[in-house]
Amino acid sequence: MSARVQAPAARGRELARTSVLVAAGSLLIVLRIGLLALSPEARGLAYGALFAGLLAACLLVPVTPGRRHLPAALVIAVGAGAIVAALLAAGHEVPAPYGPWTLPLAVLAAVAEEALFRRVAYAALEPYGPGLAIAVTAALFALIHVPLYGVAVLPVDLGAGLLFGWQRWASGSWGAPATTHALANVLAVLAR
Repeated sequence: MSARVQAPAARGRELARTSVLVAAGSLLIVLRIGLLALSPEARGLAYGALFAGLLAACLLVPVTPGRRHLPAALVIAVGAGAIVAALLAAGHEVPAPYGPWTLPLAVLAAVAEEALFRRVAYAALEPYGPGLAIAVTAALFALIHVPLYGVAVLPVDLGAGLLFGWQRWASGSWGAPATTHALANVLAVLAR
């Protein structure tokens, strides 16, 4: 069998394996709403375990770095500016429980979500085109937030997902969207 025939088959198998991780990770994030019934201490530990486990699983997946189109510092600056503008325009806080672990968990959640969507899922979809990779990961990102925050956040999270996807494409790495997402979560916590 020629390498041309094997490459698409191997790519299909890799996409199938990655899809299982993305689906399982997305489901775990959606099901975190069930953790709200726990005491604040237990909820913090459960959130920490969920996102640390998700991050570890995503970092075990080998991915090929993308091509850098713009300097990472510029990509992060554009993302930070967009996040600050969105927070100023929103003018209201997102209801969420607050405790001593809120800030570190907000950063961990951001990094784990970006590892799942912009590292693993984006890398699996990128061979089919960066537009598809950006759109699909943005849609998944927006949908996982609906059960916890309500349908009203869908446009905001879709916009954020598109921004993070663009950052992944522009920088060639998931580090820029992870940085921007972590900054967004920190600012959202501090703005309460």
